[in-house]
Amino acid sequence: MREVVKAFVANYNNGDFKNAPTYTTDDWVHINPGGGITRGRDEGLKEVRAIHKTMLKGVSITIDNVTVHFVTPDVALVDAVHTSDSYVTPEDGVKHENERQIKTYLIVKRNGKWLLVLDQNTIISNP
Repeated sequence: MREVVKAFVANYNNGDFKNAPTYTTDDWVHINPGGGITRGRDEGLKEVRAIHKTMLKGVSITIDNVTVHFVTPDVALVDAVHTSDSYVTPEDGVKHENERQIKTYLIVKRNGKWLLVLDQNTIISNP
């Protein structure tokens, strides 16, 4: 499961997500920080690649910590706290600096291989 998270983060950091078919299911669901839901690998890849060519171009995240929760022997829920490079949201011009995010990954074992079936990214509010 940790390798799936590392692969996702590596693809996030390079922005192309070219290796996504090796660690995601065909029915992968991506939930972005704004609450948008994209269903299916092809549609998810269109979304994440587009955002990484614009607002998140050159933006990297680093993993601060990872917690794995086994739901069953073949299903794991992974919570990972990430710190993001700075970026500006174009719709409101807000600069996000030193932002921490919690990303939840639902990872399943299919045919002996761990695969990402759902991810959700939430910005951690500062009190």
